Parts: sequence; C-alpha cells; structure tokens
Amino acid sequence: MTIQVRVTEFAKGQDWYTTLLKREPNFIPHDGFAEWELLPGCWLQVAKGIPSVNSGPLRLGVLDLEKERNRIQEELGVKRFELHSREEVPVKWGTFTDPWGNQLGFFEYKNEEEKKAMFRIALRNLQ
Repeated sequence: MTIQVRVTEFAKGQDWYTTLLKREPNFIPHDGFAEWELLPGCWLQVAKGIPSVNSGPLRLGVLDLEKERNRIQEELGVKRFELHSREEVPVKWGTFTDPWGNQLGFFEYKNEEEKKAMFRIALRNLQ
C-alpha cells in the first residue's frame, strides 16, 4: 500500500515529514520524491506537486496523543490540532494539516492493553 501527499516546496516538505516521522526517508528514487516505510509494505510518499483538495486525513497511531500533539506544535509550528474522543469509539484522535493543506492526524487507543497489543504487532511487523 502506498499513500501519497504532495507538497509545492519539496525540500521543505521532505524536512517537514522527516521531523513529523522522526526519521529520514527510507528511499529517495529521484528528485522531488521521498518515501518512508511505515510498516512492511505500507509506504508514505511525499512528492513535489499540487496537493489534492479535501484528501485525507491520514492518521497514524501513537502511544501518547497529547505528547505527540505538543511535539509537532513545538517542532513544526502546527497551530490547530484539537483532540476528540467519543465513549463508543475505542480511540481518541486529532487532525491537523501540513503547510500545504494535506490533512493528517494521530490516534491513540484508549485501552492500555489494546494499545500495547497493537504496537507489539506493529513492532513485530517491522522486524
């Protein structure tokens, strides 16, 4: 699976997503294109181009939603990032946009055992 977001300023976009994901791209096949493997066979592509209108959001799972929100507000200058939760939904989540208008977000499982189980699966898939 690949998910692509487009940015009009590629160098700034690559830097922004490197900070967001806390690591360098896994693969840069040519100018204006970078890829991060999020899980085996699941790639996030950042490409030079015009962002799609109303696409997303792409939400990534995190262990501590509030900590990640604070980090990207501080490190990336994200202004609007409200957290949401509903009793009947097993996760809490938040959505924000990158500087090019791509909708992104994070989610966190509310149940600690479920959170640990999902991240064990994800870590096992990365090995």
